[in-house]
Amino acid sequence: MPRVLVIDDQKDVRAMVAIVLRVNRYDVVEAESGAAGLKAFAEDAFDAAIVDIFLADTSGIEVMATIRERVPGFPIVAISGMTALDFMGEAPDLANVVCLQKPFRPNDLLRALKAAQSQEGAAEQAAV
Repeated sequence: MPRVLVIDDQKDVRAMVAIVLRVNRYDVVEAESGAAGLKAFAEDAFDAAIVDIFLADTSGIEVMATIRERVPGFPIVAISGMTALDFMGEAPDLANVVCLQKPFRPNDLLRALKAAQSQEGAAEQAAV
């Protein structure tokens, strides 16, 4: 069962994402902050991460960059309520992160996660 780390400081968003993933046979670990997410990532093995770009305690971009420093090319879906996710291009190590704008439908989340985990998702940035 693929294991996904969900890092979002909004409890309702984390819960919705976790439910969608669990129903679709993913093992989910939830983290309410960037620090908690990085701690979980350091302590356990994951197949992918879903990270909110704007976290209360730190920048989601910094969290994603730290994950990628530890595991280059690690599958990540960045989620945000912002309409433009262009700033992802400012971080070269994050060029292959799949971006998903809130609010999103369950199928959009699953497609973004599959894109992040696939070779195609790793080869080019996908905007869902």
